[in-house]
Parts: sequence; structure tokens; C-alpha cells
Amino acid sequence: MKAPKFESNFYRPFRLEPLSCDSAELGRNFKHYWSYHLGRFQGCAPNYIYEALAYTVRDRLMVDWRNTWNAQLEPGARRAYYMSLEFLIGRSLSNHLLNMGIKNETEQAMLDYSEKLEEVIEEEPDAGLGNGGLGRLAACFMDSCATLQLPVMGYGIRYEYGMFRQYIENGYQKEAADHWLQNGNPWEIERIEYSQLVQFGGHTEHVTDDDGVLRVRWVGTDDVVAVPFDMPISGYRNKTVNTLRLWKATATDEFDLAEFNAGSYTEAVRAKNQAEDISMVLYPNDSSENGKELRLRQQYFLASASIKDAMRVWLRAHGEVVDFRRFADENVFQMNDTHPTIAVAELMRLLIDEQDLDWDAAWAVTSRCMAYTNHTLLPEALEKWPVFLFERLLPRLLEIIYEINGRFLRIVSMKWPGDVGRLSRMSIIEEGSVRHVRMAWLAIVGSFSVNGVAALHSQLLRDGLFHDFFQLWPEKFNNKTNGVTPRRWIAHANPLMTALITEHIGDGWIADLGQIVRLKPYAEPGQEAFQQRWREVKFANKQRLAAFVAEECGVTFDPAALLDVQVKRMHEYKRQLLNALHIVHLYLRIKHGRFEHWVNRCVLIGGKAAPGYRMAKNIIKLINSIAEVVNSDPDVQDRLKIAFIPNYRVSSMEIIAPATDVSEQISTAGKEASGTGNMKFMMNGAATIGTYDGANIEIMEAVGAENFFLFGLRAEHVDAMRHEYRPWEYVEQDEELREVIDLIRCGHFNLNEPGIFDPILDALLSPHDPWMVLADFRSYLEAQQAIAMAWRDTEKWTRMSILNTASSGFFSTDRTMLEYNREIWKLTPVQPK
Repeated sequence: MKAPKFESNFYRPFRLEPLSCDSAELGRNFKHYWSYHLGRFQGCAPNYIYEALAYTVRDRLMVDWRNTWNAQLEPGARRAYYMSLEFLIGRSLSNHLLNMGIKNETEQAMLDYSEKLEEVIEEEPDAGLGNGGLGRLAACFMDSCATLQLPVMGYGIRYEYGMFRQYIENGYQKEAADHWLQNGNPWEIERIEYSQLVQFGGHTEHVTDDDGVLRVRWVGTDDVVAVPFDMPISGYRNKTVNTLRLWKATATDEFDLAEFNAGSYTEAVRAKNQAEDISMVLYPNDSSENGKELRLRQQYFLASASIKDAMRVWLRAHGEVVDFRRFADENVFQMNDTHPTIAVAELMRLLIDEQDLDWDAAWAVTSRCMAYTNHTLLPEALEKWPVFLFERLLPRLLEIIYEINGRFLRIVSMKWPGDVGRLSRMSIIEEGSVRHVRMAWLAIVGSFSVNGVAALHSQLLRDGLFHDFFQLWPEKFNNKTNGVTPRRWIAHANPLMTALITEHIGDGWIADLGQIVRLKPYAEPGQEAFQQRWREVKFANKQRLAAFVAEECGVTFDPAALLDVQVKRMHEYKRQLLNALHIVHLYLRIKHGRFEHWVNRCVLIGGKAAPGYRMAKNIIKLINSIAEVVNSDPDVQDRLKIAFIPNYRVSSMEIIAPATDVSEQISTAGKEASGTGNMKFMMNGAATIGTYDGANIEIMEAVGAENFFLFGLRAEHVDAMRHEYRPWEYVEQDEELREVIDLIRCGHFNLNEPGIFDPILDALLSPHDPWMVLADFRSYLEAQQAIAMAWRDTEKWTRMSILNTASSGFFSTDRTMLEYNREIWKLTPVQPK
């Protein structure tokens, strides 16, 4: 059965009048949705208030959304498609109100109905479409593309359930389903007429057509329908509304009537359930074979539906008779990390099998419109799929990958005759007891651009992970340092600081963060009045965070204390464990009465561990166990407080970033591709303590080494020490480190659960510890002591804080997107019609 097609060939444009955004009209429309559409009345559940307001605001996006779409559909216009398995967009209502410039009017409209806008905004769940930095980056990219009026559509999956909702029980991470769609999503519009059919399984048949040309047919497949749901992505006050298109998986038939009538109800709906599993949950656990299969299904589902849809859009713009050899002239696909890279083989299949291009013509198109962004330096994070799984799920795709690989290896052989080792290293098919398809290799071979996401990351890709490919195609490789959107992460998240900055340099910086440099003179002597107001803004933000921490964790933070924050995905390379060791060190200083140069400190840590990542979960337990002891010890009082924030998410970060004094970016050098949390903290005036890793380097260069707390080994030193690392020597030579290790080993933090932290200690003391935590301990302590000294000088710290914000202009995704466009996409900005 084919996917339903409802799109009419008859298209007649008609004028839509913009809706008024004055508070009275907003109020009338809100009342209409509340009463007539939702059928609710005063005293109803708060989520219905939010839903009615969301529909009211969405209506006011519709004219601009339609006009943007029509303008971008002009024949000859070049378009980009950003394919990502994650889009961590957070909440939409507040973002649209900011971008549309109608927050004050909406606030008044809500007050007319005795509702507070901030309370209504809190009713919106964070969209469960991403996990961490990768997805948040994709969301920032979409925001900037709309603000820059670049014709870019995002493609993702409409997950019914997010990663998971994290809660802490007895210090341990527990996972609960994150059913973020349980009350619906008022921002999405189902576009069933654009549904696409995605094939799985079956087999291939090779036949010769009437012209004597060998053709391949993929038959006997189990098909799934991809139904698109569109979400608006508004630009900043420019009438542009781009589209994020999310695919939902459904069965071609709801159920087998014959099975149902025979009484086999489970079998009757088996196909439906199997199809819907694809878009049911973000990142299923892939520790089992079933989990691996579902992950591969998700990735192909995204790639196939998206490319077919882009072809449909192109055909609609040009008419049904079109030469697909011109497709790359007007279309480019950016593959966000390795997840969507099956798109290379899928585009080849569509061009050869369905558009009848020969191999060379199809490859010329594919290799000119595919671009690949790499986000990891960890070889184990580069996806590889067993060949047997491909044979079962995607037999036609495997044939194409074999052909791509064969032709590619002939190129390698011509370049390096007889170099068998190089052929083995560069082959898309990894040989072994179980053969695998190397997805990153497929992406590099099939793309015209391969970029890293920070200067050091891109250099390490060229020198290490992808060195063979760089030697073959140096022109493909480039760097695009990540950024974050200042609209979300300053203007929305930090309204008090936004108002202060705007008062002094105007509001142009919100759309052009390069203007923020005009803030630098206010860090100089003679600007004490401004600096005092800066401190007052930071203190108010810390008060807001303290209330949030008290509610979420039951821990009392003093807003006057130094706020030290590390929030990010839990992973050993991000070294939350090094932070935990420092907390124990501070605790021991208090117990021993060593208060020289002491400053009171509140430490906030947050992040989710993958459900199957045992060590990361153990580290969460250690942090919570340390917090329980420290926070309840009468000797400590307000000198040190620790909190682990549960279920860290975008809306949490919007409260955390504006309040933070010290941003912990302490990954093992050479392991963090870029980082974007470091940029959000910097924009909000936090000082960074960090290793020489990822975008930390560019942050330090921007703000100056004197305003950055650098510590630890560099990437080349980490590599040099790899085979001679002796962690026990650091313990033997450092009395303070030995005290910390001994306190953990003796069970001080786990008296009722003996031995639970032994695996952590074993990993720390192992010569095979790839993260080299103990090697950086002393340097980290010295940097933390320098932070304490700087904090004691209030004027110096204030200047440092202002300079961090004033130096953050480079880290806007507007700059990142302009670089992508100038060097990769080559799009022309489009004004809505």
C-alpha cells in the first residue's frame, strides 16, 4: 500500500490578512480558543490556559509562515535541509513572544483574565526531541537560520517520548517515561498530504529493461508511512518563519482484519505497533539486538522520508518534468553527526532506481549536495552497523554501499598502490568476525564538505581520526566553530541583564551579537555605577536560582556565595568525577579548619546518564552521597553546599546560566568536540574554569587568558602519556589527593552501602584510565584556588564577568550559520512575500 497522497495539483494563492497583536485582540482570541475550541471555563486545569494562548500566538505566525514558504518555493531558489535525530528546542511560547515582539501585549492580555504570563509559560513541557548538546545546537541553528532569513528546513523525528525523565531516589538516577506529547502539541500542524513511504526488509531483483539496461527493484518490503508534523521556527522580528518538519511513523494498515476476526488480536495490530515503534522513543537503548535494529530503523526512516520530501518540494517548484542531474544546483543536505549519514546511499538509490540516472550521474549529484558535520573525537561514538543487520533491513542500501566502497577503494589504490593497511583503514566495510558498515566513512566519501565544530576538534580530526581521508581530499575538510543563539540564551533567559545592556548600547546586539563588544568600556575603572547594577542583576538571578534549587533539591543556596556549576550529559570524559574530588577536598579543608583564602561556595551539578551507562550512574550516586554528608554536617554550615539538579533540561538551563559565577568545562583535553554550555555561561557573565579543549580554547582567546582559569594537560600530553600513565604516583606524591581518595575508600560517604564506590576508585587508579582524572587533580585545585582569590576581589570579579559577556560575540550561531552558508550551503537570503 502506498502512502496517502492528498496534495492537490491545483494551487491558487489568496491573501491572508495579518492578525492584530494588540492586547485586546489577543485577549479576545484567547477567550475564543479557551471557550469554543477547547470547551473550557474558569477554574480549568492550567495546561488548557497555556494551550489556548499557544493557539492564539500560533495564529499570528501563520501569515508570515505561509509567506516565507511561498517565497522559498520560487523556481531556481537554492534550499538547505538540516537532518538531525535531535532538535532540543525547549519551550516554544516564550521564544515566539520574544521573536515576535509581543510579550508585553500578551502579558497584559493574560492579566485581563487574571492570569500571569510567566505561570502560563511554565505549563509548557520541554519538547522531548533531543538529549543534549547535539540537539540543542540544532535548535540554535534553526533559530539563527530564520533570523538570517536563510531558506533552511529542519528534518527530524517526532518522538512520542523523550529520552526519559530523571529523578533521584536514595542518590541513584531513576528513569521515568517522558511523555511530553500526552496533552498534545499546539505548535505542530499535521501535513498528512506530504506523507512518504519508507521501505524495510524484502529483497532485490535485478532485471534488464527494454533498452538493455540493468535495473534493480526492491520488492517484498514491509513498508512504513512517514507522516510529517510541521513546527514554526520564527526569526527575530523579521517576518520570517522557517519550518522544522518532524516525521511520525505509522503503519500502512491499522490492523489485519482477517487476524482480528480470527481472534488473534495481538497479531492483528503487530504491523501497526512495529511501525509506530520507530518514532515512539528518543534513542532506544541499543545494548540489545532489538535496540540496535530500532536505532537503524530510526536513522533510515529519517533519511528516506526527508530526501523524498525534498525531492517532492523541488518537483513542485519546477513541475513534474525535470532533469534530476540539476538537483544539486538547488539543494544541499547537512547531516548533523553520523546518525543521518545513510542519506548518502538513500539518495543514490532514489536517483538510480526511481529517477533512472546512471551511476556516474547519480554520484555527481549526491557528492555535490551532501555535507557532513562530525561532533565527536571518540572512535567508539562513530556509529557502525553489522552487515547482517543491513542485509535484513536494508538489502538494496547495502548493495549500493558495496558499490560506493568498491569504486572508492579503487581511488585509494591508485593514490597509494599496494598500501593494504591503508585500504583496510579506509574501507567503508570494516572486516572482522562480524563485518560492519562504518557510517562516518560513508559520510566522508559521499560528501563535498566535512567539518568539525571547534578549531582544535577540526585539527584533531585532520591529524588523527580522519587523517587518511584528509590526505586524500584536504579540500573537503573545514571548521565551523559552534555557537548558541543570543535570543534564547540572553534576551529570553536573562531579561534583567538584557535590559541593562540595552539601556547602555541599544538593542541591536540581540540580532547582531558582534555589537556586544561595545560593552567592554563598562568593565573599566570609572564605571562603578554600571558595575554595581551588573552585580545587582547577577544577585537577583542567583536568588531566582536559589528558589529553584530549594524547590527541586531541598537544598538552601546562599545567593551571596560563589556559584560553581557543571551541568551537562553525564560521561566520564566530561569528568564530573574531577569536580566531585574537588568537593571532597573542600570538605576536608573545612573539617581540618583550613580556612585560608576561603570563600563560601555553592556547587550545582546536573545531567542525565544513559540508562545502560553504569559508571556514569555510579558517579551520580557518589555526587549525591557526598552532597548528603556535606549538607548535613554541622561543621560545614554555609561554607559549602552541594546540589544535584534532577532532570536537567533546556528550561532549567534558562534559570541556571544567568545565575552562574563559575562555569565548569573540565573535559579531558582532546575529547570534547566543542561544547555549547561553555558559550551560554560566558554570554551570561560567568568565568570559565576549563581545560585546553574544544571551544574552551577560542573562549579563552576571545576573553583573554587573564579572565579564564586554564588548567590541566593538553591533548598532545594526554596522548604522550597514554602508555605510561601511573595514577597511583599522583596519589603517593600529593597528600591532599591521598586524603580525598582515602576518605572515599573508607566509606565515609556510603556507611550503609559498603563497597559501592569501589568501581569508581578502581577506574581512577587504573593505568588504563583514558580520562586521566588524577593527572589533572593538582592543576585543577590550583585553578580553583585562583578562582577563590579572584572572587574575594569584588571589583576584579565584576570586571571579569562583564568582559566575558562583552567578548562573547563570536559565539553566536548567527556567525556560525553565516560561515556554513558562505563556505558550504551558498544560499541567498529570502524575504517573505
